[in-house]
Amino acid sequence: MLDIQFIRDNPELVEEKAKQKGYEVDVNALLKVDEERRHLLVELEALRAARNDHAASLRQGKPSAEAIEKGKELKEQATLLEQKLAPLEQDVITLLKAIPNMPLDTVPVGSSEDENVVSKVVGEPTKFAFTPKNHAQIAEAKGWLDKERAAKVAGSRFAYLKGDLVLLDWAMNMFALTKLTDQSFVAGLIKDAGLSLSDKPFVPVQPPAVAKTDVYDATGRLNKEEQTYKLAEDDLWLNASAEHVLAPMYLDEILPEDALPIRYVGYTTAFRREAGTYGKDMEGFLRLHQFNKLEMESFNTPDTSLEEHKLMVAIQEYFMAALKLPYRVVDKCTADIGGPNASGIDIDVWLPGQNKYRETHTADLMTDYQTRRMQTKLRRKDGSLVFAHTNDATALSQRPLIAIIENYQTEEGDVIVPEVLRPFMGGKERI
Repeated sequence: MLDIQFIRDNPELVEEKAKQKGYEVDVNALLKVDEERRHLLVELEALRAARNDHAASLRQGKPSAEAIEKGKELKEQATLLEQKLAPLEQDVITLLKAIPNMPLDTVPVGSSEDENVVSKVVGEPTKFAFTPKNHAQIAEAKGWLDKERAAKVAGSRFAYLKGDLVLLDWAMNMFALTKLTDQSFVAGLIKDAGLSLSDKPFVPVQPPAVAKTDVYDATGRLNKEEQTYKLAEDDLWLNASAEHVLAPMYLDEILPEDALPIRYVGYTTAFRREAGTYGKDMEGFLRLHQFNKLEMESFNTPDTSLEEHKLMVAIQEYFMAALKLPYRVVDKCTADIGGPNASGIDIDVWLPGQNKYRETHTADLMTDYQTRRMQTKLRRKDGSLVFAHTNDATALSQRPLIAIIENYQTEEGDVIVPEVLRPFMGGKERI
């Protein structure tokens, strides 16, 4: 949620930036309700002060009947104003929630993902002396993937992953966790990227897989129509990614400045409805309702969050380079970064089986858009309070697993295990 004072000071800019994201917002309607609310607040505060003064005078001696009656009248007037104010407060919140975060000036302006900008390409598309298969063909032939039986149990877009594929998945996660929890690794990346940040390592977390409606809504990530599953009998929603339950961890808390950054790497099984994608990516396990994901989340000061964003992208690039996968870095345009984001960067990997790049990682800079709703603040060393900033980014998920299968396939239908994963696969070089 944006700062209401920022909107009061910059109404035209807010409408323009929102429009760049594809949002038509009525700032004037918000400001009109806000002005009415502020007038009532002034009246109410004056009335409360009068009530306090009157109550103090009553303590000076035995109050008269007239004085008692005046106290009742002041209380009734205050109650009426509070009743008028309550719906206005709710209207302001509703209108504020409809306004997206402001994209940074560095974010490309565009109306769809087709206007995203490729800023970097690393490695050449993998070449084979044979016609490469896609990951589904290889995984099914190996007995690693069974969607037919999964469909009997859970319906479409679910899968049983089995055997060496599961071991490879966990090897990938352990490789990432080993790096992210190593302070020297974080320090080295910060130095190589030319950043001025703390070298605190990431703390591994297994968070709840669900969040209450008001909590999930406060993150700005609750997508009831297209993405998020709700538990039928409870006020709980399944996470669609670990950051959705990591971000509200410090809900209604004040963090000391010297505790920041707080860096977490969370592992969850995530769930997505994938509404609106009927018939898309049905083969294999590129787009499922259920998948496993390792996600980075950090809480930062306003002056370090942009550099933290760059650090998370550097981490993602390191993982792709270590796995020796051809990839590209994509600056997402205003229409594609999402409502709560100030900036969004994707990593796309080359998939020989599809003969194109596909997205494997996203890094999001949220600024204080989430923390204002969540009331997550930091206390500066001078005692002042400001809202913390949040960042989140994919560490690894099952999509890089697909890239390993397709880029490391052999003509015999086996898969070569990337060197960095072999220590976590019991030394296996080929599966």
